[in-house]
Amino acid sequence: MGRVSGKRVVAGPGGRPGRVDVHIGTGSEAVFLDPVGQVVQQRWADAALAVVFEDLDPVSAFPVVPGRRWGPGLWWSATTGRHVSAGSSAMRAQLMVLDRDPQVVGLAGRPVRLLWRDGRGRVRSWIPQLFARFADGTALLADCPGHPAAGGERAQQAATAVAQACAQVGFVYRRLPRLEEALAANVKWLAGYRHPRNVGRPGLMAAVCEAYAEARPLIEGVEAVGDPIEVLPVVFHALWHGQLVTSLETPLHERAPVSPGPLPHARRAAGLYEGGLDAAAGDHDHEGSRISREAGGGSGGPGDGASCGRAGGRGGSAL
Repeated sequence: MGRVSGKRVVAGPGGRPGRVDVHIGTGSEAVFLDPVGQVVQQRWADAALAVVFEDLDPVSAFPVVPGRRWGPGLWWSATTGRHVSAGSSAMRAQLMVLDRDPQVVGLAGRPVRLLWRDGRGRVRSWIPQLFARFADGTALLADCPGHPAAGGERAQQAATAVAQACAQVGFVYRRLPRLEEALAANVKWLAGYRHPRNVGRPGLMAAVCEAYAEARPLIEGVEAVGDPIEVLPVVFHALWHGQLVTSLETPLHERAPVSPGPLPHARRAAGLYEGGLDAAAGDHDHEGSRISREAGGGSGGPGDGASCGRAGGRGGSAL
């Protein structure tokens, strides 16, 4: 084990990642992979300021649980143009929301492990599933349980410790609740059209936005522009990126009212940051928060390059 610029680099035989250093002090420490794949352990307060977690690979692979319908996979992010590791369908749903949030500028799956000592002096650790960076430099660490009690007492204790560590550096930690069924279905559908190829031919996006200069049913605007086969993907792309808006809390259908965007710069994707990031950044309007809750995704990317256990579907969606 060597010390480099205040960092402890832990390597196994041949330079491969090895064990972490459990000889920590009273504060929290971070363990992550550096750009060349070495395991680095550093004071959490220092790492939170200096490390670009959104650019890092997972510090530990997502587990594969036999018998589960969904397994680990990749999500192509329209925000970053790169793939993000996802460990479950619940996590992927939250990635959809955050990928559409206009304040999110970076995403990563399991990029950091936190170490701390409990009240009895025992070393404890936890790897939050999700990291999101916001435009102002603050960040969200989150877990995406399939149900509120997932992980048991250990997960609840870890949530308290990680939340405290995040608060010390101006970050927020959350256990994110599952999306409502209609919202999850709508964002999954729109995400199939998030890739830039769905902008359409030159001038078509401008025509689509002009068609909805005043709120009108979705299908009326489509037919006013041209062939629905050509126009619908552009409308869905605009709904994903915020040029157009509609309620996603009820099933999306051809008579759904569509209004002009863009999305307000809200930061409460799925209502997750209440009392945390919002308290530091100031209040945002209710409508902006509601629209941000309706953010989402499915799959896609270059060649629809996203997968999570299975693939298929229409409109570029592999969910």
